[in-house]
Amino acid sequence: MSIGIKNAKELEAMRRAGRVVAEVLDILRSSVSAGMKTRELDAIAEREVRRRGARPSFKGYRGYPAAVCVSVNDEIVHGIPGERVLREGDIVSLDFGAIVDGYQGDAAITVGVGPVSQLAQGLMNATRESLMAGIAAARAGGRLGDVSSAVQRFAEARGFMVVREYTGHGIGREMHEEPLVPNFGDPGVGPELKSGMTLAIEPMLTAGLTKDGWRTKQGRDGWLVSTADGSLAAHFEHTVAITDGGAEILTRI
Repeated sequence: MSIGIKNAKELEAMRRAGRVVAEVLDILRSSVSAGMKTRELDAIAEREVRRRGARPSFKGYRGYPAAVCVSVNDEIVHGIPGERVLREGDIVSLDFGAIVDGYQGDAAITVGVGPVSQLAQGLMNATRESLMAGIAAARAGGRLGDVSSAVQRFAEARGFMVVREYTGHGIGREMHEEPLVPNFGDPGVGPELKSGMTLAIEPMLTAGLTKDGWRTKQGRDGWLVSTADGSLAAHFEHTVAITDGGAEILTRI
């Protein structure tokens, strides 16, 4: 699918989808606690998205069986909720999407289960702030590489590694549209950013126990992606619309 430029009506539909995503993620954030099973978070996500007259984007997408992705500690993304019990000190990445009137919203957060280690807190902070650095670089007339470079520079300056094998993406009527939005690269290259484009920018960082600590491995279920070296990972994401004055965050919590 080609890069989508949204008219005012389409953009308003995406704002509505973004608000649903933000509200559900905020509820999930406050629900995370030691002793709960990850499937309980999925039940909350499904209940809350349906209450808002929306549909979960992920459920059924290429066979994915849940409404939300729940990834813990060294798990980066696409964790299927189940019987795993959350424990104090874990960090939990929650990736969630919603469809409203045929348009998509997509965002992710990583939260701690009670007090977490200094390393885990630093990783979460850096991932969230690298997302904001990428969003700040997303301006009409710029290049996609400006966004990618901003994320990478921020993350690596703080001693963390950027996952290269998974990226952000364009988003609109479909969850995944062109262009891919890498979290690494050089400024001034790639497609031109134009007013009305909608992108899901989503840094995934690792604490990196080795020089190749950004590498990943896939779980036996064909979905779960974890760090190859077992280091901690964090994931933050927003859906944004490019405007002449910068990027409007459609999934702001």
